[in-house]
Amino acid sequence: MKRYLPLLALVAAVIAVFASGAGRYLSLESLQRNEALLRGFVTDNLALSLLVFILVYAAATAVSIPGAVFLTLAGGFLFGTWIGGSATVVGATIGAVLVFLIVKTSLGASLRERAEKSGGNLKAVMDGVRDGAFGYILTLRLIPLAPFWLVNVASALAHAPLRAYALATLIGIIPATFIYSSVGAGIGQVLARGEEPNLGIIFEPYVFGPLIALGLLSLGTTLFQRFRARKEKLS
Repeated sequence: MKRYLPLLALVAAVIAVFASGAGRYLSLESLQRNEALLRGFVTDNLALSLLVFILVYAAATAVSIPGAVFLTLAGGFLFGTWIGGSATVVGATIGAVLVFLIVKTSLGASLRERAEKSGGNLKAVMDGVRDGAFGYILTLRLIPLAPFWLVNVASALAHAPLRAYALATLIGIIPATFIYSSVGAGIGQVLARGEEPNLGIIFEPYVFGPLIALGLLSLGTTLFQRFRARKEKLS
């Protein structure tokens, strides 16, 4: 029963967050309304502010709150592109690793068996992770098409090595994170003009194209390594 305690705690946290209506604070209007208060706290307590932000981002990632883009924008808004982006990468990676460990230790065997029988997106991701953990996870992080939580769960069920999973997550989320962080850094001026920030910038051809290229390069390298390993095994 002990192995299920972390999972029960995570489920309880998810229920508590959604029941409390905390999501209503994840809005640009809320950020603009509390700008003076937030900036004053950051100026007086920079180190503490960064620590709190990282912990909040990690917790939000762990409970899969649908507000990751807002938090990334907030990081850039409060700390600037580079510091805010770096804090976001750290927080998101911590949260992803936390979910990975909870799922792997609590539900790994039973959920893996169900996923194998039912097929679908989860099994497809599991198969890819099983065959080449680092490269496949890196590809899914670079190309933001698969839901973040799905990659977390599938990687745990496929028994991806923790080191490969954490490193691929850390590296893979960097490009998109800093793109949104840079948008957040200038969001104050955008809101002051009464305009809306372009949150779909990640899917603009000049942004999404290079991300796809990086993802395909990563996937191609992984497939080549697998092919060469099989060829050497047969020879």
